[in-house]
Amino acid sequence: MLTSGLLLVALLACLTMLALMSVWRQRKFWGKLPPGPTPLPFIGNYLQLSTEQMYNSLMKLRERYGPVFMVHLGTRRVVVLCGQEAVKEALVDQAEEFSGRGEQATFNWIFQDYGVAFSNGERAKQLRRFSITTLRDFGFGKRGIEERIQEEAGFLIGAFRATRGAVIDPTFFLSRTVCNVISSIVFGDRFDYENKEFLSLLRMMLGSFQFTATSTGQLYEMFYPVMKYLPGPQQQAFKELQGLEDFIVKKVEHNQRTLDPNSPRDFIDAFLIRIQQEQKNPNTEFHMKNLVTTALNLFFAGTETVSTTLRYGFLLLMKHPDVEAKVHEEIDRVIGKNRQPKFEDRAKMPYTEAVIHEIQRYGDMIPMSLARRVIKDTKFRDFLIPKGTEVFPMLGSVLRDPKFFSNPQDFNPQHFLDEKGQFKKNDAFMPFSVGKRYCFGEGLARMELFLFLTAIMQNFRFKSPQSPQDIDVTPKHVGFATIPRNYTMSFLPR
Repeated sequence: MLTSGLLLVALLACLTMLALMSVWRQRKFWGKLPPGPTPLPFIGNYLQLSTEQMYNSLMKLRERYGPVFMVHLGTRRVVVLCGQEAVKEALVDQAEEFSGRGEQATFNWIFQDYGVAFSNGERAKQLRRFSITTLRDFGFGKRGIEERIQEEAGFLIGAFRATRGAVIDPTFFLSRTVCNVISSIVFGDRFDYENKEFLSLLRMMLGSFQFTATSTGQLYEMFYPVMKYLPGPQQQAFKELQGLEDFIVKKVEHNQRTLDPNSPRDFIDAFLIRIQQEQKNPNTEFHMKNLVTTALNLFFAGTETVSTTLRYGFLLLMKHPDVEAKVHEEIDRVIGKNRQPKFEDRAKMPYTEAVIHEIQRYGDMIPMSLARRVIKDTKFRDFLIPKGTEVFPMLGSVLRDPKFFSNPQDFNPQHFLDEKGQFKKNDAFMPFSVGKRYCFGEGLARMELFLFLTAIMQNFRFKSPQSPQDIDVTPKHVGFATIPRNYTMSFLPR
């Protein structure tokens, strides 16, 4: 009992010293930092924030403190940017200063600042440059990848036909299909839809992705230095992430045994060849840890965001059957029923394009974006942000900026159509973020969303067990990610 008491006193003393040292180091910034609620020691602004509604909590603070303010998530100091003007000013106009990567504690439990998505500095630059070039070499954004998506769409349509109009949950139908596209690039092959290991991987991805949106997931973001050692749902998320990493390691080991340096088959092969080329470079970023984490970054991001967007899209179209009918009419008129949709059809289908954009805007998959970090002391507007400070560019506040969208809380494709019914771009449409750390999978995601949605709607109409007015399109969770509610539906042949 005495020993545990002494340990507790020692721990509190250490934490107090750390807090005092932090305050002392930042004294030169007093009076220059963005405004915000006064934090308490150790818990920060926990009492002013709801872990159930983190995004809404931050939006309420915006009403009091303006579009640029500061909060403390436990001991994490975060500058929050709201609205299109503030986000663009930071991520585009001052792109270099805001190019660092902030914390995403759940994922960083496994990535540990390695890999293309969650690294910083020279490591991030080298891995990003290599990934973009290599993915392009394997057909990213070219004709080759379009054919892979079309082929996968054919498998998905066959799977929906096999349901014979029965009521189903579309979640894993969609994630299997989307995952197979990125798998063909990263691993050089697709999975059979009934492969048990494949289905297990998809459940691990969905589980860990959904955890980041839950109340516990948001609590973990605040107190991860302690919570990572405690029992709770976070331990299941770690188990799932570890399972995904183990799978990638197994894939890499297989590629190592069968590698032909003169004939790379996929992204992993290309990375292994680069590792061989840089063996004598002691400072190389091309090593096994970065290979495994980068492959996992691509595999995960290339699956969950697009499949969840499509799942939200189906729900919204059942809620708005008039929108579904107009998309069907445009598909029949432009594509017909006797050939597969092509990406080039998009230019002749302004209404469908507007609907896809509105699904992405309304669905708002990553509302707080991936956290950024300023890489040096940064003057922003009238404030001075200390080097290393994390930044939340609130993409949700941009996608719902009333200066750019007339009815931001409503699902309305007219947000992306002009008075003549032609598609119009909108400067506040940035679901893939902007600036130096934007999502470089944007081109692939756009192609997948168009080709999958049009191919499915060319062949089926959607039916919900509920009437449209009873369908609830509010999210199930909103945290790091936006998660739509679980639902069932039927795919009825047209």
